Amino acid sequence: MPLFIREEEVLRLLPMADALACVEEAFRLHGEGRAVNNPRTRVRTEGATLHSMGGAIPSLKALGYKAYTTARGRAQFHFYLYDCESGELLAMIQASHLGQIRTGAASGVATRHMARRDARALGVIGTGFQAVAQVEAVCAVRPIERVMVFGRRAERRRAFCEEMTRRLGGLPVHPAEGPEEVAREADVLVTITSSREPVFDGGQLKAGTHVNAAGSNSLLRREIDDETVRRSGLIAVDDREQAKAECGDLFGPIQRGALSWEAVRELGEVVAGRSPGRRDDSEITLFESQGLAVEDVAVGLHVYRRAKEEGVGTEVAL
Repeated sequence: MPLFIREEEVLRLLPMADALACVEEAFRLHGEGRAVNNPRTRVRTEGATLHSMGGAIPSLKALGYKAYTTARGRAQFHFYLYDCESGELLAMIQASHLGQIRTGAASGVATRHMARRDARALGVIGTGFQAVAQVEAVCAVRPIERVMVFGRRAERRRAFCEEMTRRLGGLPVHPAEGPEEVAREADVLVTITSSREPVFDGGQLKAGTHVNAAGSNSLLRREIDDETVRRSGLIAVDDREQAKAECGDLFGPIQRGALSWEAVRELGEVVAGRSPGRRDDSEITLFESQGLAVEDVAVGLHVYRRAKEEGVGTEVAL
């Protein structure tokens, strides 16, 4: 019988270190052409939107899809895991935390392969639900000594910094006065917002900065300005076809002829060693994260296996 795995169980079964390993393997297999990813599709009504995305990793004998609805400012996520040989449904997983952790892990994998090895300062623009995993993932792959965070609401900004300082065992997490401070001082910069307009001035980035733009999955949203794109020597997306449909940050520069899709790499190609990563310590690099179903398959399978080992989850008779 398939397992039903709840949010609180996902949190316990999927620590960031495990998520990083799973997502990195998913990207490697995707870069080698050994994983199948179907870009997100959306069904819209006046009241709600249904989003769905599916993928498969044959070498892990796993395939699955995530479906979620957004309505009245609320989102509800579920992931369905199947055995790709028998077609058997293995698990139904509440997937809000699953998505949060794997999105952070994707930025962590990009940081591992694209940021300077000596990166010490992390800057974050955005203090929402997703920002927590972004900080945890980057700090897990680089020797970060301080974190600067900017969000529009001062009270929320302070609370987020206090909570992350606690989570990171006392690593200093400071509220920034504005996005300019974050852009000027960060070695690794994360944007994780729902903005429709660029959230910092790319001219203020220092040489050698790595940027993870992780907030936008719509052509109507934009966190990164043209100057950031122009200055980036390496631009990677998680999946080129999905980025063509969803990456608002790159859509404008490509339409204006400032960039071509042929110049954009996939992160899986970099992870698999099929495409060069950072060329030198002065290069600015950019990862555009839309979020892939193969990431969900990899972490969902890990959660399922851990649940079976530990006797976690509820069997469901179908």
